[in-house]
Amino acid sequence: MKSKLLLLAVLASSIVHAEDSRLQAPKDLNGYFPFNPPSSLSEWDARKDYVRRQILVAEGLWPMPTKTPLNAVVHGKVEGDGFTVEKVYFESAPGFFVTGSLWKPKVIKGKVPGVMFAHGHWKDARLSLETEPKVRAEIAAGGERFERGGKSIFQSLCIQLARMGCVVWQWDMLSDSDSVQFPREMVHTFAKQRPEMNTTENWGLYSPQAEAHLQSIMGLQTWNAVRGLDFLLSLPEVDPERTAITGASGGGTQTMLLAAIDDRIKLSFPCVMVSTAMQGGCTCENTSLLRINTGNVEFAGLFAPKPQGMNTANDWTKEMATKGFPDLQKLYTTFGKKDNVFLLRGEHFPHNYNAVTRSAFYTFVNKHFKLGQEAPVIEKDYEPLTREQLTVWDEKHPAPKAGDVEFERKLLAYLAKDAQKQLSEADPKVLREGIEVVISRTYDKAGEVEWTLKDKQDRGDHLEMTGTLTNKTYNEELSVAWLYPKEWNGRVVIWLDDAGKSGLANKDVKALVKGGAAVLGVDLLFQGSELAKQNRVVANPREFAGYTYGYNSALFAQRAHDVLTLTTFLRNTKVGSHPSPKTVCIAALGAQTGPIALAARAVAGEAIDRAAYDTHGFRFGKILDYRDPMFLPGGAKYLDLPGMLKVQGPYLRWVRGEGKDPEAGLVEWLLK
Repeated sequence: MKSKLLLLAVLASSIVHAEDSRLQAPKDLNGYFPFNPPSSLSEWDARKDYVRRQILVAEGLWPMPTKTPLNAVVHGKVEGDGFTVEKVYFESAPGFFVTGSLWKPKVIKGKVPGVMFAHGHWKDARLSLETEPKVRAEIAAGGERFERGGKSIFQSLCIQLARMGCVVWQWDMLSDSDSVQFPREMVHTFAKQRPEMNTTENWGLYSPQAEAHLQSIMGLQTWNAVRGLDFLLSLPEVDPERTAITGASGGGTQTMLLAAIDDRIKLSFPCVMVSTAMQGGCTCENTSLLRINTGNVEFAGLFAPKPQGMNTANDWTKEMATKGFPDLQKLYTTFGKKDNVFLLRGEHFPHNYNAVTRSAFYTFVNKHFKLGQEAPVIEKDYEPLTREQLTVWDEKHPAPKAGDVEFERKLLAYLAKDAQKQLSEADPKVLREGIEVVISRTYDKAGEVEWTLKDKQDRGDHLEMTGTLTNKTYNEELSVAWLYPKEWNGRVVIWLDDAGKSGLANKDVKALVKGGAAVLGVDLLFQGSELAKQNRVVANPREFAGYTYGYNSALFAQRAHDVLTLTTFLRNTKVGSHPSPKTVCIAALGAQTGPIALAARAVAGEAIDRAAYDTHGFRFGKILDYRDPMFLPGGAKYLDLPGMLKVQGPYLRWVRGEGKDPEAGLVEWLLK
């Protein structure tokens, strides 16, 4: 590993300083993800809005897909001791079935609380029963209380809540129990790219096209959760002011994310998942863009100040009491609601949702929903239901085709078409806010930039200066060169070239300088290096883009960051005795730099007065390899490159490569 990092530093030494943070190995899901609580509520409001939008964009839910009729089917009611349970399936999108069990109190009076129960990586969770030896071992360790009821942590929670007066919607994770349309190896163990699904039309999950349109297993699961809440709240007996969600492991991930993005949830209890350490190892818990500059503790923080509980176990959550939870307490204290966040210590227990943790959840729900139960709430035993009593599909209700790749293609095509229709009709603000997350940096957060002069030469009618721009906020460095006319007209042109700052030798640059404009050239990240040939990926053998781009910006986005650094420097900093420019322009004619400049300007907006691009007809949706240096997760989602042009509105621009070429010459237009 040391030799690998040394090689990276050597290769990039002529392009960026060895201390540039981007020379480090890409971050992965096993990194460190601290949460820095805000100093004020106004500061938090802005941060919360962005992180919430980041989750929605990353999961393909910005904007939300069109909500079509659920067409819910409820059947097979079973009467139990103090509860009933029914079999349910509905369509979260046309032909896409969500399956589960609906548990209710046997007697319902008035409006009652509704609880969403998301399970994690327990195979056939809703339908399976543990073996007697395993249950006895859990009882001996203090994790369970009953030999009968201990056979299913899932039935135990649902039955107890129903007996307490709650309606519970317990649904299947994709590929689990009655959810059969995607196979388990697709949802949880995907390992190798499928060339036959990596196509510019009718693509499949995990393909570069799916990533470019922000389509993922994780996004589909969160969408199912949103529609599950729609279903739960459609029941007349459910009180919309007392809705909760809980789940452990992967179910904890689903819990904190739905709670973060859907205001209809009033209480949240994610188990064995909130941590500054490992963020979720499954392909169903990761998606591109999701955890860039954020993580699970901050996701949990988005729910503040509403009641929220969580726990620790002998897993990646074991340090939560000292790393993460104190920061959540500080956030809740800022709201004046410190007692609304709760941590159950359980480092002596393994990774599960045992009776001790379930009791803490019941007690938490009882307190905040005022159920009137004696505290602490302790489970009562019950006779577990069989698979036959719970399974949704039967002769009258046949299951859809299992593992149907044509359905997979059809579903993604439907979602892409729906998103494109919505976005083509949406306010450009929706596009811009999505693009900001795709680029992973906003202009107002471009950073504090410092200039260091290294050399200055008098070239007669102009000065030639070289130096370094340091983005102190993000610890990023750029090697730049200036051509500065002695009769400067107050205009600066950022000249981006596929060859880097050596492109300043271009004849058009000389004409610009002669016309009185200063021209700034730059080596964007890794330009001229072997590292520019493809995106670096994390050391994970599974060929899933989300493991890399869920935690790191793609090279394309990082180079767009460089353009934002240049722009904010010009707008906010004097260069020695020289004042800030009156006009900032950008010109980029290269096959790579043209789209990069265009994307950066879509984020920078009016900070760049004039922009000239040659796009060469580039489209993110045409890239067939997620390692390609021009690959950008979400790049195609927001109407691709034309969408980035659309959000620029009335800002002056000169564009070649998108049809009719500009009538004015480049130099003439930039100097106008």
